[in-house]
Amino acid sequence: MISTGEPSGELYGALLAREVKRKWPDTEIFGIGGPNMELEGIDLIAPISNVIGFTEALRHFGEVRKNLKTAKEALTNRRPDIIVLIDYPDFNLALAKKARSAGIPILYYVSPQVWAWRKGRVKKIASLINKIALLFPFEMDCYRNTGLPCEFVGHPLAETIITKKTKEELKQELGLIPDRPVITLLPGSRPAEIRRHLPIIKDIAKKINREMPEFQIVIPLVQGTDISDELMDYITVISGRTREAVASSEVCAVASGTATLEAALLGTPMVVFYKVSPLTFMLGKLLVKVDYFSLVNLLSGKEVVLELIQKEATADNIFSEIIKILNETSYRDNMISSLRKIKDVIGGKRTSERVASMVGEIAGWG
Repeated sequence: MISTGEPSGELYGALLAREVKRKWPDTEIFGIGGPNMELEGIDLIAPISNVIGFTEALRHFGEVRKNLKTAKEALTNRRPDIIVLIDYPDFNLALAKKARSAGIPILYYVSPQVWAWRKGRVKKIASLINKIALLFPFEMDCYRNTGLPCEFVGHPLAETIITKKTKEELKQELGLIPDRPVITLLPGSRPAEIRRHLPIIKDIAKKINREMPEFQIVIPLVQGTDISDELMDYITVISGRTREAVASSEVCAVASGTATLEAALLGTPMVVFYKVSPLTFMLGKLLVKVDYFSLVNLLSGKEVVLELIQKEATADNIFSEIIKILNETSYRDNMISSLRKIKDVIGGKRTSERVASMVGEIAGWG
């Protein structure tokens, strides 16, 4: 069984399922996920919830509780050899408690951000699960004194970033004009993120079109999401091809999240922004203790890309940074050089293959 709660996690679940079936072709896999997992033949018992932030969690409480009940019943009725939990901590730790009491082995794949907030969860995680697979090397320190077996496996995104095509070839594939430059604007992967960031995105697009009409403006969306607002005809929306759109770009503006890491692995310069509800932001300031918001800066240990959060996340500020990246050659080159180093840190590990082996080891499949 695989349980995840949002788009990036369900992609990792899909990649893992592919490797498990390659090693053990007759494996039956079920769980909570989305379209990528379904394409890999996983029997979905419930969809991902796409919930982020305190206020959004309250609004979707009924849906999440229903999914948890469904998951617990599936554990009891179908009794998998092993359950793999992917991030989504509050939900998955409640599910882990049920699996533990039923004697079902648990692999946690993608640690909750215990290094940023609620560090006390480390003890709870260590008391419930059999092993944890970590995406970032600095996470090893969080679990070092818990007695929990943990392993740095690298990041599964790194194995998906194989782009040997030129920007012109990618643009042609995406239905864009090959000889015109591209700027991508990424509003996020969850419906609530898209709704919150879309007004900013539309204002940035207006400025780009007015000041730099030679640029094509692309909004990439993950599969299963859409934009209900009417958009200007100079904006192109592309679904399910985020990687190709970012790789074809000269610069991108990215809502903080996994997409920043994807842009970094592709070597595309970026500016990072993010907005949440005032209540979520206020609680976040009290609880979250990190120097940076974006994975790019966290992994680099310094400010490689500009982060514009909450009140600073304005169209004017984001557009100014886009102009700086495009016009200041040394600034742009230094950013690209720092982004290349991130791939050296988390890449080259055959992440999904290794985690599939861990599944077999814990489940006792040989």
